[in-house]
Amino acid sequence: MDYESLNYEDLHWIMVMLQTMDVGIVVLDRNYHIQVWNGFMENHSGLRPENVRDKYIFDFFPEIPKQWFTHKLDSVFLLHNRAFSTWEQRPYIFKFKNYRPITGIEEFMYQNITMIPLTSLDGSTNYISIIVHDVTDIALSKKELKSANEQLAYQSRTDHLTKLNNRGFWEESLIAEFKRFKRYKEKSSLILCDIDYFKAVNDTYGHKVGDDVLRLVSKTLMDNVRDTDTAGRYGGEEFGIILLGNDAKGAMLFAERFRKSIELKKTQHGGKTISVTISLGIAEFDDIIQSHVELMERADKALYESKKAGRNRSTIYSERLQVQAV
Repeated sequence: MDYESLNYEDLHWIMVMLQTMDVGIVVLDRNYHIQVWNGFMENHSGLRPENVRDKYIFDFFPEIPKQWFTHKLDSVFLLHNRAFSTWEQRPYIFKFKNYRPITGIEEFMYQNITMIPLTSLDGSTNYISIIVHDVTDIALSKKELKSANEQLAYQSRTDHLTKLNNRGFWEESLIAEFKRFKRYKEKSSLILCDIDYFKAVNDTYGHKVGDDVLRLVSKTLMDNVRDTDTAGRYGGEEFGIILLGNDAKGAMLFAERFRKSIELKKTQHGGKTISVTISLGIAEFDDIIQSHVELMERADKALYESKKAGRNRSTIYSERLQVQAV
């Protein structure tokens, strides 16, 4: 386009176009003073062009991260290259309310920003055009997709009834922790626990009560484990706990705290109070064990000893199959 041949009518059309475009257009000078403020910016900010022209942009938008923003602009002035900011880096630069009916659940407008050097005929850059794109619809769609994927991932690793990790995910975690132990030799322990006389609960009171007992034990377990531990439902009434950074003695302290917490719990059915207890077996990671399967076998043997000794107790596996019952 030959700008020298533009007449007033052409200029009028250009100004109308700038004012009615469905993107924000802001022009700043080197002192970050506003030179152009189009209709999009006026509509979403409530600020008229004549009220902001030649004014410092940060006076109107103090929420803009000044150091970051000026660094971006200065690089455009210096290098004469475009700069960008996406909603995934910063949700917005200009804090505009979101008024779209479909994406009304979002409080603020998500924005993609393009900063363009406006180069003069002599090659100097004294102004920058900032283009503001409303990408709230795109952002919302991506956030919803991410949330759906996270929910699917959660469901794929979670036991539906107890909300603990399911067997597959829990055993994968055990394998990973066993490999980590082999490499770094940091102490960890495995606990297997079983609800005592659970079959009798199901046979006497029905599976609904049995499910309530499973939820009770699972909730108590989740209340006792740390964020670094991994608890899961291994089988029907059997649970597994991977305790990071704990030797057998530390695992015994955890097991006893958990066991006593369960012993204090009661559930009601038909006016009757149902008491619940658990038995636990503990195995510490060591160099002799060659696989996570051997570790589970040790914990299972310790669990068997707890049951044989009368249930409602914790047992540590010892190398000579001499168990220490509490």
